[in-house]
Amino acid sequence: MTRPLAVAVAGLGTVGAGVLALLRENAPLIAARAGRPIAVTAVSARDRAKDRGVPLAGLRWYEDPVALAADPGVDVVVELIGGSEGPARALVEAALRAGKPVVTANKALLAVHGAAIAGLAEARGVPIAFEAAVAGGIPAIKLLREGLAANRIRHVAGILNGTCNYILTTMREHRREFAEALAEAQRLGYAEADPSFDIDGVDAAHKLAILAALAFGRPVDLAAVHVEGIREISALDIALAEELGYRIKLLGIARREEGGISTRVHPCMVPAAAPIARVDGVFNAVVAEGDFVGRIVIEGRGAGARPTASAVVADLIDLARGRHTPVWGAANGALDTTPAVPMERHVGAYYLRLMVVDRPGVIADVTGVLRDLQISLESMLQRGRAPGEAVPVVLVTHDTEEAAMREALRRIAALDAVLEKPVLIRIEPL
Repeated sequence: MTRPLAVAVAGLGTVGAGVLALLRENAPLIAARAGRPIAVTAVSARDRAKDRGVPLAGLRWYEDPVALAADPGVDVVVELIGGSEGPARALVEAALRAGKPVVTANKALLAVHGAAIAGLAEARGVPIAFEAAVAGGIPAIKLLREGLAANRIRHVAGILNGTCNYILTTMREHRREFAEALAEAQRLGYAEADPSFDIDGVDAAHKLAILAALAFGRPVDLAAVHVEGIREISALDIALAEELGYRIKLLGIARREEGGISTRVHPCMVPAAAPIARVDGVFNAVVAEGDFVGRIVIEGRGAGARPTASAVVADLIDLARGRHTPVWGAANGALDTTPAVPMERHVGAYYLRLMVVDRPGVIADVTGVLRDLQISLESMLQRGRAPGEAVPVVLVTHDTEEAAMREALRRIAALDAVLEKPVLIRIEPL
């Protein structure tokens, strides 16, 4: 019988426990597909006494996760600790230096240190697999790095954070404000006590940086990603978006443009008929477009023990079979050096919502600013009259350069009739 692939798992939280459970529950199926059994032989976690719902008897236990890399009875190291620094980074680097393949779900580590890690993996001739780092159980990494390897990718975009998608869905379906929807997400366990990593777009930015590197065959570049979150989205904006035929989603978008590659994470208005507009709740989705294959849309659960464990074990099966590719799809020396396009050069349509005093001349002042900056309007929406009171006014522009729109926003916000900070949301046709 072929010797089992011996695996060490660092981090026995939700995902780590899920990996152990999956390897046990589906052991015959996994062995058949891997060509050999896959067995966890060593683990590391902070609390040895904690009940994780899976048996740990017979497994070697390490207080220091980095020590897993030196265990001669370990073939592959699975890093599920998380975080871009500390023991997670130390373990991954130690394992690669020891010549041991690594499987990780750590998007922060790859987004921040992916270039250095890829260089180390290539120098040591050791694979690193990370399907679980983006979109949970959705095979987004395989889609870009393997399934579409023959295509020149035009763009990749997606709903990459289930917490934000749940909040925006709840706001739309139940007409709730942001704070109320966030509190419900926290109560249900979809959002952390400190939700800033999710709602400020950081988590989605890490994932987009990884997808962009794979899609365009270039080194990972988190610093180039423009990032905005969903804190300023209101129930009013979601209702007005529906009236205009849109839904609001937090998207990560990477696009090949004239002069380079743009990468951005921010709330978007997408047409209500678009497939990605109908992806609700905690689900994720990824849209990719290649020159030969056209458009592909995949969706599913982007987090949780079972979907993420599914992705981790899929990577283990590949390693057991000897299947692997360079970290970013090509050797470091063959990666593309196309520059990043700054956000100021983005061109697209915009939704601008103002709260203004209802009095003569206000709209003329606003449109005068747009005229001076050569920003053309597609439509304007105003509901009701309340002389002397605050009323919402919505302006939708034709395609405009970001730099001009930002200057318009600054000038409009300074008008005395504008009572609140203007809300700007980009419109994405997708």
